[in-house]
Amino acid sequence: MKTLQDWLSHLETAHSAGPIDMGLARVGEVKARMGLQPQCPVIVVAGTNGKGSVCAYLSRIYAQAGFKVGTLTSPHLLRFNERIAINTQPVSDEMIVGAFERIEAARGDISLTYFEFNTLAAVDIFMREQVDVMVLEVGLGGRLDAVNIFDADCAVVTSIDLDHEAFLGDTVEKIAFEKAGVFRSGKPAVCGQNPPPQSLQQHAEAIGADLLLIKRDFDYAPLENVQWRYRYHPQHSDGITRNRNALPVPALRGAYQMGNAACALTVLETLHDRLPVDLGAVKRGLVMVENPGRFQVLPGRPLTVLDVGHNPHAARALRRSLINLAFAQNRTAVFSMLADKDIDGVLDTVKDQFDEWFTAPLDVPRGMSADALQQKLAAHGIDNVRSFGNIGEAYRAALAKAGENDRIVVFGSFHTVAEAMSVLP
Repeated sequence: MKTLQDWLSHLETAHSAGPIDMGLARVGEVKARMGLQPQCPVIVVAGTNGKGSVCAYLSRIYAQAGFKVGTLTSPHLLRFNERIAINTQPVSDEMIVGAFERIEAARGDISLTYFEFNTLAAVDIFMREQVDVMVLEVGLGGRLDAVNIFDADCAVVTSIDLDHEAFLGDTVEKIAFEKAGVFRSGKPAVCGQNPPPQSLQQHAEAIGADLLLIKRDFDYAPLENVQWRYRYHPQHSDGITRNRNALPVPALRGAYQMGNAACALTVLETLHDRLPVDLGAVKRGLVMVENPGRFQVLPGRPLTVLDVGHNPHAARALRRSLINLAFAQNRTAVFSMLADKDIDGVLDTVKDQFDEWFTAPLDVPRGMSADALQQKLAAHGIDNVRSFGNIGEAYRAALAKAGENDRIVVFGSFHTVAEAMSVLP
């Protein structure tokens, strides 16, 4: 009997083609053998940034409305179990091991990646637990992502920008086409970016998806007294409108979070006949929502922010959110990135927000070396830099040095935030 850790160690190297192997044929065949046909509504969430937040809003609001919600997200920060949650709580090791054993028995000689095992296990568990709704976050892209073997009753694309170019293409139009692959004919397709890339709009039209665009079919606006309003007015409908006024500002921090919350509320509208949600559940969900590592401000002093942003689009959002914070005497970045990310674009965007940088290599195969990090920072004219053996050391040093009016921001990768979280006092 393997433990969950035994399984995860095995899965990291089990697939001969490497950790990412795009395509639906292998995982689709195993899905068919296992008879994984969800009977409840399925929501699929794709996008460059904002996916995790939209999943968090949907999961918390549906749970507050009394529904049993299964949520698949990735990657995890501290424990693999975070990826598979029921009513926002990670499921047990035993549940995951049981699902892995069922996948192993069904796959025969078909080789699967770590993420494909992860996706099949989540839906297997959700079906056995008889959830009322599944919220499935795409891992990479959309069209060829393992999640796309399941048909969305409502699909979301939160935002489209350059990331994972090696797999998805080197233009926003190519990436948008990949993300639009989660749309389905005759089903609602929510897009949190307007104007959307042409390729996304054209694909939605070509397959007959019901495209719902922010600022056209739904919108939002801040109100006084830390409130906001949401309005749903689909262009194609017979005058259907829905106004939700005096909503509490989402508990997730960052100026972009109202847009993410508006996307989630639009999903609620499209599935209202099957999953009715009252205004009280919406308000409670917005106040209670949690999504660790997404512009997460930790309690206490000095002010510490954790942000998993790892591409220029996320860096622009991080910069806007930092500018909105109160004045800080000294601003320290605890920073590291993966070598295959656009570090130049990220540094260029946020370098004016920090007075000093504490860096360290990440202990993963794609991590940048200490020397490479130093060279990149120097190339951007950043010279107040201290290098450490790992992010945990860098974070502890930043905390030891900071006064109570200072600010520490840990960012650059999920791995950076996870290493800092593991040494939190």
